[in-house]
Amino acid sequence: MTAPEPIILSVGVEGMTCASCVNRIERFLRQTDGVAEASVNLATERATVRLDPSLAGRAEVEAAIEAAGYDVRAEPTEAADTLTLDAADPDAVARAREQRRLGQKAAASVAVAVAIMAIMLWPGGLGIDMHTLNWILLVPATFIQVWAGGVFVRNAWRQARHGTVSMDTLVAMGTLAAWGYSVVVTVAPELVMAAGIEPVTYFDSSAMIIGLILTGRWLEARARAQASGAVAALVGLQARTARLVRGDTESDVPVENIVVGDLLRVRPGEKVPVDGVITSGTSSIDESMLTGEPLPTTRVAGDAVIGATLNGSGSFLMRATHVGRDSVLGQIVRMVREAQGSKAPIQRIADRVTEGFVPLVIVLAAVTFVAWLLLGPEPALTLALVSAISVLIIACPCAMGLATPTAVMVGTGRAAQSGVLIRGGAALEMAGRVDTVIFDKTGTLTAGRPAVIAVRPVGVVDADQVLRLAAAVERGSEHPLAAAVVVEAARRALPADEAEGFEAIIGHGVRATVGGQVVLVGSGEFLIEGGVGPADLPPLAVPGTAAARTTVFVAADAVALGAIDIDDPIKPGAAEAVRALHEAGLLVHLLSGDTPAAAGAVAASVGIESVRAGVRPADKAEHVKALQAAGHVVAMVGDGINDAPALAQADVGIAIGSGTDVAIEASDITLIGGDPRLVASAIALSRRTLRVIRENLAWAFGYNVVLIPVAMGLFYPFFGLRLDPMLAAAAMAFSSVSVVLNSLRLRGSTAPTGRRP
Repeated sequence: MTAPEPIILSVGVEGMTCASCVNRIERFLRQTDGVAEASVNLATERATVRLDPSLAGRAEVEAAIEAAGYDVRAEPTEAADTLTLDAADPDAVARAREQRRLGQKAAASVAVAVAIMAIMLWPGGLGIDMHTLNWILLVPATFIQVWAGGVFVRNAWRQARHGTVSMDTLVAMGTLAAWGYSVVVTVAPELVMAAGIEPVTYFDSSAMIIGLILTGRWLEARARAQASGAVAALVGLQARTARLVRGDTESDVPVENIVVGDLLRVRPGEKVPVDGVITSGTSSIDESMLTGEPLPTTRVAGDAVIGATLNGSGSFLMRATHVGRDSVLGQIVRMVREAQGSKAPIQRIADRVTEGFVPLVIVLAAVTFVAWLLLGPEPALTLALVSAISVLIIACPCAMGLATPTAVMVGTGRAAQSGVLIRGGAALEMAGRVDTVIFDKTGTLTAGRPAVIAVRPVGVVDADQVLRLAAAVERGSEHPLAAAVVVEAARRALPADEAEGFEAIIGHGVRATVGGQVVLVGSGEFLIEGGVGPADLPPLAVPGTAAARTTVFVAADAVALGAIDIDDPIKPGAAEAVRALHEAGLLVHLLSGDTPAAAGAVAASVGIESVRAGVRPADKAEHVKALQAAGHVVAMVGDGINDAPALAQADVGIAIGSGTDVAIEASDITLIGGDPRLVASAIALSRRTLRVIRENLAWAFGYNVVLIPVAMGLFYPFFGLRLDPMLAAAAMAFSSVSVVLNSLRLRGSTAPTGRRP
């Protein structure tokens, strides 16, 4: 009995505040039987788990998260085959609700804090003595501490019961210390005065700290919502309704109600509602949303159409073949979501640092309190308390936890809007380090739709006989050159002969038996190995004026019959793509299984100097290995079929995708529509994302390294410099927000293709 295939499970998590929360949840998940991998993303607030379904399921994953001290977010009850915003982003509603709650509590806390400050600055104007005023201020300050600040205390307590600490622990300790000391001063001022301490309250500080931190989290939540907006934008591309045809009646229904097999009418100017096949009618369809091609494409009966593309002036009937999450758009949304929830390897730096960050801060706060109490000037207790609170509040593991995932989220989302699907943070980071790009020729730099230019027979056979035999054999092949031969035979209305014993020799040619003759179609070397005399091939060589063409030789029973010249036009953006890569400082190579003349002509046209022709698929992988051994980080660009070994070997496999082939599983990156200029876009955006991640990490680490010593008062003896708790709260909030805002700069990245998101 074979073991079941591992499954990927994604679960929303509530209560995370910093990178230490992420580390703890991941540790608990990885200790669960059946869990092979676990990754928790602070920016998307989701845990992604790869597990063995025979040993663990959703219940075990949720139990591990709850055992770590966190809550599991309820998932929406959407049907599995729908593609609504809730289905694409199941946490959107919960995040919006949390954002509103944060905004309300932040506004109330800041308002109360400002009011308390105003009253404390002019107590004489109110005609109230300070002792009575403290009792009055105790009420609103306590309300804020319980209602707005209670979330910090509850989370800290829950985590403490599970033997852990987090950012909430620091905030809870700091605000409770300020509020608790103020309560003692209010309720028993004589005890404080007996100790020689001035009875000063910090109700305004506790309320303002809560208000500022909640304001920071509100701003952070808003920015994170913008960062995840790529999924919402993609879902927004689909049609809202479809015109369902049932017998003689037609009716408009929500697109979510369409099922596979439904017959739909698409009228002029409407969006194609779902993926399907045209059954009758003709129209031109704008597919730029997927392919980036500015000109509409003519579609007739039997052609596939893609949901969310725009119909032109024609009308047609179509049969639904893929709907909801199974559609092309659904696959794109899934890939973007998975990428946004993934981790980049560089995140390990922050993970290692934050593992013991919060306990260290608590120790530093305790050391600060004792040092000021024993060594500080009077009022020593007040200075010790204020300094310890500042240390607790200023520390910000949140920024370290958000530095990488927010940049990955924005970067992968922006890439998807440009036509580049990046599988995850690891692929994004590796693409940013690429220094060498290898292109396949056919279907990558060329259109991949070759056409027969000439048929040149020899001996007693004519051109139609050569083409007829070649087409009979090539019908069993999926190669683009084979398709060109078959299409030309159909255009000439030649009979379709049956072939038996079809065999494909990858990179060389094909053979089969047709009418009792063993027919070979392929390279000259292939025919010679099949028994054709070498002297029979020179008359069939490609004319010098047509060096860019590919020649396919045809033989029957070891006798050369002729040659078929095939031309594959170079893509319009190929030369621009190579130029952009050269300008970015990358080395560019061309590997092709075609003849040296054909490969060299294409390379010269697009500006590639390093060319290797006549290369088998396995040899392409060896060439990638050789470049890697020389210290290069290599990206391989191909069609994902014949180039699969090289795509798998490369540090980054970039697959050309078009139409329904957008989710090529062998690649790290898929280019929707196949525009080669998107290779430069992908690498440029990956480099920018890596730069933003490094900036975020530098800011997050630098912030803590510099400001924690200031909060401790280490510079006070030399410069008289100390940090007020309220300023510490404002700085801490700004630290997290600044990291997210810096990541959002990636939304303005432009692509060399000039495509609009």
